[in-house]
Amino acid sequence: MFYPAGVQSAVIIGNLDGVHRGHQAVLQQARAIADARGLSAVVLTFDPHPSQVLRGFTPPRLATLERRVELLRRHGADQVVVEPFTSELAALTPERFVKELLVARLGAKAVVVGENFRFGAKRAGDLEAMRAFGAELGFEVAAAAVAGDERGPFSSTRVREAITTGDLDEATRLLGRRHSISGVVEGGDRRGRTIGFPTANLGGVVEVLPPHGVYAVFADDRPGVMNVGVRPTVDGTSLRIEVHLFDFDGDLYGQPMRVHLVGRIRDEKKFSGLDELRAQIAVDAAAARTILAGARPGDGG
Repeated sequence: MFYPAGVQSAVIIGNLDGVHRGHQAVLQQARAIADARGLSAVVLTFDPHPSQVLRGFTPPRLATLERRVELLRRHGADQVVVEPFTSELAALTPERFVKELLVARLGAKAVVVGENFRFGAKRAGDLEAMRAFGAELGFEVAAAAVAGDERGPFSSTRVREAITTGDLDEATRLLGRRHSISGVVEGGDRRGRTIGFPTANLGGVVEVLPPHGVYAVFADDRPGVMNVGVRPTVDGTSLRIEVHLFDFDGDLYGQPMRVHLVGRIRDEKKFSGLDELRAQIAVDAAAARTILAGARPGDGG
């Protein structure tokens, strides 16, 4: 486990999945505290998700761990400490959690946590307990800023709901950037190439997916059109994520790819045959080009 050596820090604690606008507000708050006091802004996050260890359930991910670290750094963190969440960590008393992890290992001089934050065995520690430890051990404690809108605080739950219902505009608004999925390009049946629309088949995706359908996307920085679904026209049964890149004919097999979702075009549907499918893909590609025209490549953040 890596801990920044000899650092005095302002520590933000949380899972921070998706690093949405609510998380970004907290990062800005911690960044301001760190700058004012000459501290390093350090995020303490956990992997696997605490719910996996405590309840055997992990909420659908908005971002991979690597992407989360990247986004946390983008939005103000000097260091990101990923603490393995184990049953042993969950069993630490609140006092040991603070003294051993926050103070001894992370050099905490300021701690930023949410109003409902709980820590230590059986979730015994809360914000007031953290303040008491701070008074004893010499660090300040700030309640995390709450950013939101007329519907309430920004949250990972709201982002997941927007994505799974296909409301990409709302997901983009909540995240402050486009939602993305990532994986490795795998070999497929090459049927797309035979009808003039070769596709990259994305495997190993763990992030939340939108509903089955067709989407305008940027694959890394390349514009394209993506289908998520089971390909009913060719009697497909398993989920496939297929991306056709515009004006590209290179070999992508085995390479990582991040796909940024820009706009939803239509639902997945079954066509009468490959000729009708080919014609519809051409229409979809034209629609995607229109959506992407003038759009900033990548995640738009």
